Amino acid sequence: MIIDLHTHTYPQSDDSKWSPDDLIQQAKQVGLDGICLTEHDRFWDEGEVERLSERHGFLVLPGVELNAEIGHILVFGLHKYVFGMHHFEFVRQAVDEAEGFIILAHPYRRRFREWENPSIASAVHRACEEPSIRLVDAIEVLGGNGSVAENGFSQQLCHRLNLRGVGGSDAHALSDLPSCATEFENDISNLSELIRELKAGRFRAVDLRGDPADEIHGSSA
Repeated sequence: MIIDLHTHTYPQSDDSKWSPDDLIQQAKQVGLDGICLTEHDRFWDEGEVERLSERHGFLVLPGVELNAEIGHILVFGLHKYVFGMHHFEFVRQAVDEAEGFIILAHPYRRRFREWENPSIASAVHRACEEPSIRLVDAIEVLGGNGSVAENGFSQQLCHRLNLRGVGGSDAHALSDLPSCATEFENDISNLSELIRELKAGRFRAVDLRGDPADEIHGSSA
């Protein structure tokens, strides 16, 4: 079962160029089995998400992309924004209490692009010196907007930290699908099942653009 864990829609994410209905239609057309709506610092009403899913006959699940000191994190299991969510330790505690899951999104943006001409190995070493980075549950190792080098950095970082790797498109427009997603071993029909399968590590990151060499197993990325 292939699910895109990282998507954005307008107006919930003001930098997105498409509506939820357009996103879902495109996801269905390119062969995805489900999507997660992960808007920037904004939570979807769960009833709205359920109605979207029912209307389209397609799996739609709620999440959020939070901007914290550690970078952008995809969070599953929380349901509303509260003051303090810009602090990673605050979010980590809340997610633990909710038995949710945290994914470090596109880590290359703050730890590779901003450093001047780094090698992947040196960038990974520097990133691993940050204590908070070891507290995420998984890393987005295949990002639809990442270059080969940037995704390579994410993959090596994930491997160094002995974490699991996911894929996501970070879609903001129709041209962003298909790109990267996460393939799950078992069927998923709701948020609780998604979190269960993420925690169990029964998934792998996949590149849907046709390069099987870019596929990364979730348990060994």
